[in-house]
Amino acid sequence: MAKVNLLKSLPQGKRNITSRASAKTEENIRISKQFGEMYFDGPRELGYGGYRYDGRWKPVAKDIIEHFGLKPGDRFLDIGCAKGFLVKDLLALGIDAYGIDVSSYALMNCEPEVIGRLHSGNALSLPFPDKSFQGATSINTVHNLSRELCITAIAEMERIAPGKGFIQVDSYNTPEEKEIFESWVLTADYHDYPWEWEKVFQLAGYTGDWYWTIL
Repeated sequence: MAKVNLLKSLPQGKRNITSRASAKTEENIRISKQFGEMYFDGPRELGYGGYRYDGRWKPVAKDIIEHFGLKPGDRFLDIGCAKGFLVKDLLALGIDAYGIDVSSYALMNCEPEVIGRLHSGNALSLPFPDKSFQGATSINTVHNLSRELCITAIAEMERIAPGKGFIQVDSYNTPEEKEIFESWVLTADYHDYPWEWEKVFQLAGYTGDWYWTIL
C-alpha cells in the first residue's frame, strides 16, 4: 500500500473558491447530491459545469496500465465512472474495462464506446465475484459516503481487486486548508486529514494505493 499520484497528468484548473462559497446553499447541496444533469452539465456552482470528453484521461489510462502492470485483456473496474471517460480510454488500449456509478444521468449520457460496459449501482455492494479484476479505481467518489460506509465500500474494492486498487479522496493538511475545502465542497459526506483516511483504509483491510485531492 503506497501513496502514488496516478492523476499527475491531468490539467489542473483554477477553482473559484470565493464564487463557489457564496453559492453554497442547502438547496444547491441537495441538487448536487442527486448526481443528475445539474451536477454534471448544469452551472458551475452545482458541480462540474459541463462534463464532456476531451481526451484528458488518455495519459492517466497509460499510467494506470503501467502502474498495475496490466496486459491486454485484463479486467479493470472504475468505481464511480460517471460518463465512462476513463473506461473508454482504457478500452482503446486493450484493457477489458468496466465502470459502475450511481448516476442514471451519467450512464444515460455515456460515451458511445462504453455502452454495455457501465453498470448502475453503488460501491457498497459491487455485483462482481471475489478477485474478478486485475485493477480498480475509485477517484474522488468514495468520500461521498459517510465514514462507516467508506469502510464498507473500500472493503468491497479490496474484495474484487485485492492489492490492485487506487483511491483518491478529498483531504487537507492544515486547518487552513480544511477551512478552504469546507467552503467549497458540495457532495463529500466524509473528509479528513490524511492520517485519518489511512485509519479508514486499515479498518477496511485495504492493501491498494491512494492519493489526496487537496484544494
